[in-house]
This record gives sequence, C-alpha cells and structure tokens, in this order.
Amino acid sequence: MMSKIITESASNYRHLEKMSTSELLSNINKEDQKVALAVEKQLDAIGKLVDAIYDKMKDGGRLFYIGAGTSGRLGIVDASECPPTFGVPHDWVIGLMAGGDGAMRKAVEFAEDDIHLAWKDLSQYDVDNQDIVVGIAASGTTPYVIHGLKDCHSNGISTGSICCNPNAPLSQVSDYPIEVVVGPEFVTGSTRMKSGTAQKLVLNMITTSVMIKLGRVKDNRMVDMQLSNNKLVDRGTKMVMRATALPYDSAKTLLLKYGSVRAAVEKYKEDGARS
Repeated sequence: MMSKIITESASNYRHLEKMSTSELLSNINKEDQKVALAVEKQLDAIGKLVDAIYDKMKDGGRLFYIGAGTSGRLGIVDASECPPTFGVPHDWVIGLMAGGDGAMRKAVEFAEDDIHLAWKDLSQYDVDNQDIVVGIAASGTTPYVIHGLKDCHSNGISTGSICCNPNAPLSQVSDYPIEVVVGPEFVTGSTRMKSGTAQKLVLNMITTSVMIKLGRVKDNRMVDMQLSNNKLVDRGTKMVMRATALPYDSAKTLLLKYGSVRAAVEKYKEDGARS
C-alpha cells in the first residue's frame, strides 16, 4: 500500500524567492546530484525491464510508452530519438501521451483523468501480446497510465512502469515496475525537475541497452544512425575511415552511396574479399 506521495511532499528549502541566483543554482544542483544515486538503487529492476523489452523486440514486437504531462513528453522524446540514433523504423518505439500530440506543447485539461483513453490510443496501433507497454508517471497515480496498464493485462500484454514513489498504484499493475525515489522537489510538487530527470535517465538506459542488444551499436559506435545533417555525415565519414583506412573523400562517397556506416563498411570488406 502506498504510504506517502513523496513527489508531492514539501521542499527541503523555504523562501526560494529570497535566494540569490547563486543560491538557487547551487541548491538545485545539490538536489540534482541525488538523482543518479536513486537510479543506481533501481538497476536490478531496470535490468529486468530491459531484458523483457529485448525478448519482445528481437521477435518483432514493439515498445510503447504511455504517460501524461512531463512523463508523457519524455516518453515521446525518447521514442522519437531512436530512429535517428539507431536507424530503426519509426514504429519500433512509440510514445503516446494523454491528450495526443497537441499536448506536447500545450496541456490538455483532464486528459490524464480519462481511464479509457490510453487503451483507445494503444488500439490505434493494433497493440497485441507481441508488444510491451511501459507506463510513465512521476507520482505513480495517473489514471491514464494506471488504467492503460490494467487494460494491457486484460489483453495479455506485458507491461513495465517508471515512477518516483514507493509502493505506487502504478507499480501494482506493472509486470516490471521501477521506482526511482528522488525525494521532494526543489519547488514543491514540480516533478519536471528531479523526477523528470530520473525518468529521462532511466529511459536513456532502457532504449540504449535494448538497441545495443539488438545489434544497433558496433563497438561503441552508432553504425546505423541516420545521416540527417552535415555533422552526422562528417561523423559517419570518420567512422568509415577508421574501419577501412580510406581517405576522407573516399569514405564519404562510400557512406553516402550506401546510406549508413554499417552498410558502407560491410560493402568495402565484401569488395575487398572478392579482390
């Protein structure tokens, strides 16, 4: 049973408006330093969720995030960064939030309180038991997310969750719960701060680890990244240079011809083996 909503508890600091800029920044930084340590305590739980997601995705399943407010936005951001970073299709990782895409920029009133909305959103993507759904909610009490996971269970779909309160209701309906307890926020209840940072760190760990396990990273390089700007073309060219010993211009030509570092290097080695 949830004993206390720590994310809503009073800040450890008083009279913030009387602090100097230096004091504000120093105290926010002190609180932020607690976040990584709180995440560290949940590494075992994060690992179980990573392995569960990998097991689904290696067989063609998809990863869905559902959330509201800041939590929903963080899920969408993480999902949107997977295609350019790892070169995966846009439908491998999908972020959904209460109120739809419009809520990314402007809050949609009471959307997070609609207990049927998450399943409606997921159903538009024909979610099934090959997929896995991760609910994100700092408090662990958001109806949109809790009931979304409940509906997933009713339909035989595996679930995970990320929240920042111990023994949260969200955790009770999740197969793989993660509870990163970061303590009171600097501004009371402003979970866009430490809680949001904690959720972002966990999301980074999840998708990065899963994509590495799926073979989307070679050594420590993003060999499947999309070549969507000059900086990334330059980075990719230098990666091809290291792997092939080609000069810059030749490496760039090969990269642009085949579209990715992986494809360019493989083609170079294939041609070399034939000669």
